[in-house]
Amino acid sequence: MSCVPPTAASSARALEGVKVLDLSRVLAGPWATQMLGDLGADVLKIEQPGQGDDTRRWGGPALDDGSGDSAYFLCANRNKRSLAIDLARPEGAALIRRLAQQSDILVENFRVGGLSKYGLDHAALSALNPRLIYCSITGFGQTGPHADKGGYDFLIQAMGGLMSITGLPDGVPGGGPMKVGVPIVDLFTGTYATVAILAALRHRDATGQGQHIDCALLDTQLSMLSNQASRYLNGGAVPGRLGNDHPDIVPYRDYVCSDGGIVVALGNDRQFRDFVRVLGLSALAAEPRFATVVQRSANRAALHALIAPVVAQWRVDDLVAAMEAAKLPAGKVQSVPEIFEDAHVAERATVQTLRRDDGTPLRVVGFPAKLSATPARYDRAPPRAGADTRAALSEALGLTQDDLDRLVADGIIPA
Repeated sequence: MSCVPPTAASSARALEGVKVLDLSRVLAGPWATQMLGDLGADVLKIEQPGQGDDTRRWGGPALDDGSGDSAYFLCANRNKRSLAIDLARPEGAALIRRLAQQSDILVENFRVGGLSKYGLDHAALSALNPRLIYCSITGFGQTGPHADKGGYDFLIQAMGGLMSITGLPDGVPGGGPMKVGVPIVDLFTGTYATVAILAALRHRDATGQGQHIDCALLDTQLSMLSNQASRYLNGGAVPGRLGNDHPDIVPYRDYVCSDGGIVVALGNDRQFRDFVRVLGLSALAAEPRFATVVQRSANRAALHALIAPVVAQWRVDDLVAAMEAAKLPAGKVQSVPEIFEDAHVAERATVQTLRRDDGTPLRVVGFPAKLSATPARYDRAPPRAGADTRAALSEALGLTQDDLDRLVADGIIPA
């Protein structure tokens, strides 16, 4: 049975009635608020009139619907409404304060203290709405010697140690520090922010008290070091770049077959014995230097030199099939087009198609968790900049058409 997207009539919404005020831009904040929107929250995205989110104009493919909105922007802004409000003007900041008074959650990623001059900082807004959950996302957090610095994913990957363990070793062709192919620190920070927001929401619903959430890209990066951090903190082992090798488990890497790449991911001695039997190299399992995980790790270069020429004689699909028959984890190294053409991805309904107000279709990668009772829904395509300003202000604040026209005349909102 295929996974079909739920219909509005057939599915509940986990965050129904939760109101989110999104003052963030680029990726970490929008990633978090998109997840909240997927789960049913009403997300109002505040953008600068005439400019919008920076990513709307970032390079790469763009929608051919007259908006010029980039594919980058589209990846993190579905299930939101866009309001263009000049919060740098007192009248605009006053509108934001009124919206915050009736919001459950506010997410922002201004520099530390950047919103205080507008009266939109946590202290000011929590005084107006003690139930407000206020989530600040910055590069280095609200405290510490680096708090005033701007933070960017690439910078944090370098400063936070990730690039020191990513890429090929020094001294080999192509060796040197390497960033991950997606802005992974931004994405993880947005995900951690969502987890923290949901925890704070549960606390607020139990106690009536909101709170300030301080999310930093650097803190997130350090948590992502996971086993590598533990190896250093608890054993003094300084991790380095190993390419696609694993620091502890061998063989756990990519190999080259006659027609492409394959990844072999063997986690224990039994799997190793079965793997070398598939390759016709059963004698390797009996050799003392390869018999255990620890010994294979110490002798990885010698083992790789024996395995690689044999793997090179196989076709990828044949070796994957042989390994799967032996209950061994293996997979083809695929391109982005290849994985999106995979029948499994289609069966899981991973890709969703949304339509803008003029019918322009766009495709998005859906929320990855499949909830049986309250699944994610995809009700709104990423909005045009400021498209919902008048309607949302009228609905949320009861502004009349005359009120809205005055705001337009004063340059606070767009026409």
